[in-house]
Amino acid sequence: MELIERVKECLEYIRPQLQADGGDVEFVELQDGGKVVVKLTGACGSCPMATMTLKHGVEQMLKDKIPEVTEVVQAF
Repeated sequence: MELIERVKECLEYIRPQLQADGGDVEFVELQDGGKVVVKLTGACGSCPMATMTLKHGVEQMLKDKIPEVTEVVQAF
């Protein structure tokens, strides 16, 4: 399976947890070096804890499941 598809599949696994709090995550792009760009939307887009959600939630899960992922950053 292609890396982008693996990332999207993993994000689909994470989405229900974010949606339960009124937020969501959207895949934007995969950059060179394994950097994944996502957009946090809904309640997650304006939440003061968004950076923590991104780094300690989304990024950690992607890195655990997909070793090629090196970083997850938010698109604005």
